[in-house]
Amino acid sequence: MNGIAENTEVMRKMDQQTIEVNLPNMPGYERIAMECSASFARIIGFVQERIEDLKTAVSEACLNAIEHGNQGRPEARVIVTMSFDEDTLSVSVKDEGVGVSELPKAPDIEERIENLEPPRGLGIYLIKQLVDHVEFNQMTKDGHVVRMAIKMTR
Repeated sequence: MNGIAENTEVMRKMDQQTIEVNLPNMPGYERIAMECSASFARIIGFVQERIEDLKTAVSEACLNAIEHGNQGRPEARVIVTMSFDEDTLSVSVKDEGVGVSELPKAPDIEERIENLEPPRGLGIYLIKQLVDHVEFNQMTKDGHVVRMAIKMTR
């Protein structure tokens, strides 16, 4: 199947509750996914506080995909898929990597505040705090997927 036919097939499988964003593997492009997810959440009625949680979680997942999953390779892509069902927005962030061998331990926030721990490495922690459900290390034939679910209200 050629690329056009494959894209048409993907489009047929999606409905009005599903959006997909295909991003270049470059820092800064996570903002596109962040804003798309925020716009989608606004359209379906999310409150602003949950939209902010969603934006941060999507941004962190995309940055992890760019930096760690795809290891900064310029030819790699990050695919963000969002779908809405009842009161929950589900977001998948797929990279071309092999997943995380071990999730980092939760940071000591007090030590971070006092600059006793490095300022990096908060992405997974933030995602876990901001969404209602998250799954790491979901592997597909094309790479690694992080799946998140966030409800309209807490």
